[in-house]
Amino acid sequence: MGAVVRDIAELVDVDDPGWPVVAEAVPSSCVVLPPDEAACRATLLQLQVTARSLLGAVVLNTGGMVLHHGWLRVYGGSGGALPGLGEVNGFPAVVDPAWAPVGGLVLAHDVLGGVFALNGMDCAAFGRPGEPGQVVYFAPDSLEWETFDGGQGAWLMWMLDGGVERYYEGMFWPGWQAEVAGLGLRDGITTYPPLWSKEGLSDVAGTTRSAAPMSSQLAFNAHTCGQLGLADPGPLGTV
Repeated sequence: MGAVVRDIAELVDVDDPGWPVVAEAVPSSCVVLPPDEAACRATLLQLQVTARSLLGAVVLNTGGMVLHHGWLRVYGGSGGALPGLGEVNGFPAVVDPAWAPVGGLVLAHDVLGGVFALNGMDCAAFGRPGEPGQVVYFAPDSLEWETFDGGQGAWLMWMLDGGVERYYEGMFWPGWQAEVAGLGLRDGITTYPPLWSKEGLSDVAGTTRSAAPMSSQLAFNAHTCGQLGLADPGPLGTV
């Protein structure tokens, strides 16, 4: 028997929707991008999560969220200048109940090429640490996956409540806000020496930085893992 697919009404028309909780927590340093209703509903339908969950709430009600003056991009249900969750994770064009993202669901990228993902059911088979349903982070300074203590809801609320500043403490450099403000939402910042080098990590402010497409940044990090003999990180998202 095939998987049962809940229709969009079952996913949207719920008691205690999660969006008011998220909306109340959004700080002034965060921009919520407007949603395209049809695209958001299509993304939610493929995910098969309800709008009661914070993941479903973000997917249904936003075209993404840009946190902490542009440092972190959280993907929503529709795309544009910022890609949507479906584009980033390669969702099928037509809802397929048998489809699942390889390794896990990419939730967000930071400007340095770091990746937040939600572990899938078979995350260990793809070299991801942690448990199914746990958020993990691919760190550009180590080129390895690291665990985050909690699932998508806990991660999102923590990030909205000043977590970006705490999580990236030591990574910000003088004038970073102006550099980030000049980026497109599909671009990131590369550093030389790279962050995974001793020189790059010890003095981010002293690196040479330049804007680059996020896609090339992610591809470079994945390629470098192979060059350095590190584990293949698996899909890091399509931007």
